[in-house]
Amino acid sequence: MSLPTLVTRAVGVLGIAVLGGLAALGGVALTGNLGGGTTTVIERSSASVDAAPAVSEKGMSIAEIYDRAAPGVVQITSTSGQTERVTPFPSDEPVPRTQQALGSGFVIDKTGHIVTNYHVIEGADEIEVSFSNQDTLTAKLVGSDPSTDIAVLRVEASSRGLTPLDLGDSGNVRVGDSVVAIGNPFGLNRSATAGIVSSVQERTITAPNGYPIDHVIQTDAAINRGNSGGPLLNGQGEVIGVNSQISTADGSTGNVGIGFAVPSNTVKNVVAQLIDKGKVDRAYIGIVGTTVEPELARLFRLPVDTGVLVERVGDNTPAERAGLEPGTSDVIVEGQSYRLGGDVIVAVDGRRVASLEELRDVLSTLKPGETVRLAVFRKEERQTVELKLGRQPRSP
Repeated sequence: MSLPTLVTRAVGVLGIAVLGGLAALGGVALTGNLGGGTTTVIERSSASVDAAPAVSEKGMSIAEIYDRAAPGVVQITSTSGQTERVTPFPSDEPVPRTQQALGSGFVIDKTGHIVTNYHVIEGADEIEVSFSNQDTLTAKLVGSDPSTDIAVLRVEASSRGLTPLDLGDSGNVRVGDSVVAIGNPFGLNRSATAGIVSSVQERTITAPNGYPIDHVIQTDAAINRGNSGGPLLNGQGEVIGVNSQISTADGSTGNVGIGFAVPSNTVKNVVAQLIDKGKVDRAYIGIVGTTVEPELARLFRLPVDTGVLVERVGDNTPAERAGLEPGTSDVIVEGQSYRLGGDVIVAVDGRRVASLEELRDVLSTLKPGETVRLAVFRKEERQTVELKLGRQPRSP
């Protein structure tokens, strides 16, 4: 059985609510950091968390941000049809049924391109986009990327009726920055909520197809079902993220002040590829790995304090063909299992790699078919391994 490409060690992810779809995944969410063996526990609470309404004095007011951005925010209704039998008698004709999912999106240019979440339009037979002027248009799916939960739609509309929103630089986002989310929670058109950036450090969520989405922005701005695909805006009215998931408590599906947005820098890259060719091709190695932490290195006398420990190598993958060696022995540290004895990747084409997240960042800049030189430690010896990158499968 073939093993997946680079997969973060998902420590205890019990549930992440998916917004804007037909149903949300309930439960208390435990979000683990990359490969470090630690877990951040979101405490159970029956009370919701009120988002802070303040906006930085250096930026615009919430009202100004809303007036500027709301016309560019749209409501998306995706309809999927299915045929089913509604009686137990086999001779009865199947009856067509339809299901609808409600989400949000926003205009990005004057040619009618709209960004939303993949899970909002997943499996849709028809997609309709409603604008602030009450116009409702049928949208065409330009392309989608389940690995980042991003999709691009296009509508035929007059450029004068479109209000594009600017994508900002999510790399400049800091904890404490004021943010505004605009969307359609529970179908309430173009609702605004405000808060702050709660964290940008080592936050990773799971995409609809099971791959990790790195560098997501955590916010306490109230986000609920129907907000999916809508913009998270900074104090200058720029989109710094696409609202995608929330963490829930006690089986609820509502806001508890912990939401996650796909960062705008990721969105820029994905959207450009979707508009250009309708899909995103990602480089693929074919390992399961974990980040080498200093404590792990000290306990087991690893040759380096940082890097990516190769735990498993998939069958018939670029990693196997290149001769990367997997781990051979299982150990448990503070309840977390590791497979030791494999190669430790420390650089790709001369670029230092200190963690699994950094390795994925490097791979995101490369293309399938390219050949790279991996610097690895095998036992105590540093070696160079040439590897021809493959194409990431649709799911791990």
